Amino acid sequence: MEMTRRERVLKTLNFETPDRLPKDLGGMASTGISCFAYPRLVKALGLPERLPKVFDTFQMLALPDQDVLDALDCDVAFVAVDQYSNILEEPQKWQPFDFGGRLPALVLDPTIFQVESDGTIRRTQGNVATMPPSSYVFDEIHGGQPLNLSGELVKEDLDQLAERFQKERLTENRVQSIASYCQKVREATDRAILFNGAIAGFEFRGGIAAWSMLCMLEKDYVNAVHELLTTHYIRQVEALLPAIKDSVDVIWVNSDDHGAQDRTFLPPKVFRELYLPYYQRINQTIHRIAPQVKTFLHSCGAIYAILDDVIAAGFDVLNPVQWTAGNQGYQAWKDKCRGRIALWGGGVNAQRTLPFGTPEEVYQEAKTVSTYLSDGNGFVFNSIHNILAEITPENVIALYKAAKDVVI
Repeated sequence: MEMTRRERVLKTLNFETPDRLPKDLGGMASTGISCFAYPRLVKALGLPERLPKVFDTFQMLALPDQDVLDALDCDVAFVAVDQYSNILEEPQKWQPFDFGGRLPALVLDPTIFQVESDGTIRRTQGNVATMPPSSYVFDEIHGGQPLNLSGELVKEDLDQLAERFQKERLTENRVQSIASYCQKVREATDRAILFNGAIAGFEFRGGIAAWSMLCMLEKDYVNAVHELLTTHYIRQVEALLPAIKDSVDVIWVNSDDHGAQDRTFLPPKVFRELYLPYYQRINQTIHRIAPQVKTFLHSCGAIYAILDDVIAAGFDVLNPVQWTAGNQGYQAWKDKCRGRIALWGGGVNAQRTLPFGTPEEVYQEAKTVSTYLSDGNGFVFNSIHNILAEITPENVIALYKAAKDVVI
């Protein structure tokens, strides 16, 4: 019996057997596709030409349209609080911008960009970043990771941080606006809804290098920061989740990249001490208020050494499943996580096979990997991280065909 797309995803996340492997493209900002690759994919699928909606103007990601999701048989919908979704058309929210003649597109606010004489595009609001003519993404100095280690490690003023969080508290009107919007999306689709835009935001504050040293040398300070972050996020969850719990299925809780290409940034013991207790409190709060809603952690890199701790933290879903980093393969990741935490992503080697392989090589690897990762279920198909600008549409189509051909 064929399931609805929402039923398919939730069955899988509950380690039950769905009718077929659930798939995602663009459910959140690490499972998407470059806005430069997107028009080529649309054309290759034989769909009507359209301007890509560039919702992430840092990674330059397109918001996948419903007909593209249908063509690739994808089961997940994107919603960003009460701002936008790929389920609702809302043309009034999107304005034309051509990125200096490089890409006719739609953006939410074209006034945040400045095109310079050499073709470089500067983003002038938020974190200032630039996209040279040879690049397909915006970037900051040192990739946004400060690298001045010659002086004293910079610490945030905790009183100011607490004051900022107080000002950011959700008002009743904002809660109702978000709830109304999520309900509208829910009523417009049978896809599982992944809620974006209200993450706890631990990350590596001040840069990976500086924050890692603070974690080793100033643990009381790190605990104080994490206590403020956790208290603020739980307060937001307690205000918002009762109003949206019947309209969303998965909540993107945190986006903390704990792994490099060969190991974790922090020793597992330090992660266990400084992150695990706070993650546990957040997940316990969400599960207490909305037991049916799944919590989603995004953490890139070689994090195999802390998988037991991620599971102990109470997350329901781990993404992007970067089994290509470190000395463990996809079999070891699956065996470690089987029946304990769902894996979302990991369907193909996104650094080698997807960009450099033939469509047949992409198909064969994706089918082999996905067959193993879906054993016992708890696997939603996606690449390891976003589909980049250089990826051919033939490889993208082969990728999703492989997932469709996996026998559950």
